[in-house]
Amino acid sequence: MNRVFSYKNFRVLNSILMLILVIATLFPFLYMIAVSFSDYRAVGRGEVFLIPVNPNITSYTQILGMSKFYMSYLNTIFYTIVGTAISLVLTIICSYPLSKKHLLGGTVILKLIVFTMFFSGGLIPNFLLLRDLDFINKIWAILIPGAISAYNVMIMKTFFQGIPSALEDSARIDGLNDIGILVWIVIPLSKAILATIGLFVAVWIWNDWFMALIYLPKAENLRPVSLFLRNIVYGAYNQIRAGNVLDSKDANTVPETIQAATIVLISIPIIIVYPRIQKYFAKGMMIGSIKG
Repeated sequence: MNRVFSYKNFRVLNSILMLILVIATLFPFLYMIAVSFSDYRAVGRGEVFLIPVNPNITSYTQILGMSKFYMSYLNTIFYTIVGTAISLVLTIICSYPLSKKHLLGGTVILKLIVFTMFFSGGLIPNFLLLRDLDFINKIWAILIPGAISAYNVMIMKTFFQGIPSALEDSARIDGLNDIGILVWIVIPLSKAILATIGLFVAVWIWNDWFMALIYLPKAENLRPVSLFLRNIVYGAYNQIRAGNVLDSKDANTVPETIQAATIVLISIPIIIVYPRIQKYFAKGMMIGSIKG
């Protein structure tokens, strides 16, 4: 009886805790939505909480009227799709051989990869390297530097080690070589871990603006939408200090509403995509962490 009562108490407390976490997670985004649709006067007076005050779409029409927004949005979509594909391919190529115990020098290579997780050259050496490679102000400055992660390699290597060797031996008897085994046997069995790592990489690329700020100083037509948002926030801060609106042609909006509208528009694709691959995310993290 006490055990049943204790379990019920645990479920109640657990539900309350999860509800608090959900509210804490949703509150910033709901607040941004309310601000983006609210009247600028109400925002300035601090009257907006979770429900828009005097709703309007002025902020959205102003943002959607900027040609740079569409250009940067398309750039981000391109970087996310191509960058994620490059990252997955390179991670597979690196982690699959390392998962084999008979790989010559595999232990040394693995230690060198782990070393990079704790030590790196830093920003200046990376910039000088990309400059010497003639990557500055080119799309490769965004796609190549972060294409492979030691952490992702370790997770995928652990997953590959959990695949029964009997499957590969059977495929080898049927005439498949190592590349054929990887393409036709291993990769189809790795959808969960590929979706997990793909989500990590895609979200990181989508949200990253610092690399574009450093490596694309003159290529405005190649900048991602996250840098567009950063410039909006930075410009809005200066406008607030100066007491002006962001665009003098439209006095019906203030910087806070522009920021909120931009954040909402940028967040929509991730919100749409994430629930579709969430089942693979949880499964991939568990398999990649306990097997091997």
